[in-house]
Amino acid sequence: MAFPTFSPSCSDSISVTCKSTSQQYETGQHGNLSPTSHLLVAVFLGIIGSLGFFNNLLVLVLFCHYKVLRSPINLLLMNISLSDLMVCILGTPFSFAASTQGRWLIGEVGCVWYGFVNTLFGTVSLVSLAVLSYERYYTMLGTTEADVTNYRKAWIGIMISWVYSLCWTLPPLFGWSSYGPEGTGITCSVNWHSQDAINTSYIVCLFIFCLAIPFMVIVYCYGRLLIAIKQISGVTKGSARTREQRVLIMVIVMVVCFLLCWLPYGIMALIATFGKPGLITPTASIIPSVLAKSSTVYNPIIYIFLNKQFYRCFMSLLKCSNTPQTSSVKGSSKITKICLTPRKLPNNNTLNAASTKPPTSEEDKASGVCSGSPSHAVNGNEQKNALTLVVHYTS
Repeated sequence: MAFPTFSPSCSDSISVTCKSTSQQYETGQHGNLSPTSHLLVAVFLGIIGSLGFFNNLLVLVLFCHYKVLRSPINLLLMNISLSDLMVCILGTPFSFAASTQGRWLIGEVGCVWYGFVNTLFGTVSLVSLAVLSYERYYTMLGTTEADVTNYRKAWIGIMISWVYSLCWTLPPLFGWSSYGPEGTGITCSVNWHSQDAINTSYIVCLFIFCLAIPFMVIVYCYGRLLIAIKQISGVTKGSARTREQRVLIMVIVMVVCFLLCWLPYGIMALIATFGKPGLITPTASIIPSVLAKSSTVYNPIIYIFLNKQFYRCFMSLLKCSNTPQTSSVKGSSKITKICLTPRKLPNNNTLNAASTKPPTSEEDKASGVCSGSPSHAVNGNEQKNALTLVVHYTS
């Protein structure tokens, strides 16, 4: 098996050049996959591209059609769907066509373009997931109520995700590493195979800042949320425990899918960069690439279609209705305060009161007192401390 040979550095001109000859792109001799294997890869890419396109397009249609979905947190979800949709439009069709023919079809410049846009949109999606986890963490553990009409922070988060991603995907166009064919030659990405110092430094930075750090942010933020919800469920029953279980399942699914889709690709890149030449076979290189592209399918399912708010709007769209099925969808823009109020009684015993219901009166909202807390006054010998957890109310 032979990988394409790359020159150690980029062209000195500003115009971008891919680090392989045109003949290598035309012959398609980048690997030894059989025609059956190429066809199998084409089937998987076709399924991933089709499902990813329709899932993410449906999410954007729902967001544009129903005003109740236009909240700051949903705006972040739309950014993820938009980047995933761009991968399905500008990336997957070309790798699908290449896999049916067993070779890259759109030449050297097309390979550089494909590698750049797919790396950009994939990084935007990963960074946006980290921004979304931080937004949920900040909102739920904040000491003040979240303003669901303030889109400023959401737009800032979106801007950060795009600028940050551009900062890490533009350098290969100007000499810090390069974009070229990978594996069997039916896809293009960052040049994983050159082991010179310039390329190696870029690969290490890309792995740390665009994969490892977003993953650590996601794990930390959702981990802290789980701890907080578990503490609350220790003194409450019913809705709080149901909420904990629902959040726990979602977090586990998110982390597992993130690792399943992106960790193999990252490990493959590091092995190709630091391992012996030829250690990564064509088959071993194409599988992580296909898994990474599958993230465009699971992202809208996990982050959107498991959301009751989007599900109700989806059912209304199927019935050609301009109004969601139930008026409770509007409640998703409200805020639930989950309060733990440990109170010291005269006999040194502690009474814990908790509630997971939304505020029921203007007085409750103003004072921060949760419905369901004891109504009797606290006497002079009692000490009252309250811990407030602010969450989105989606029931």
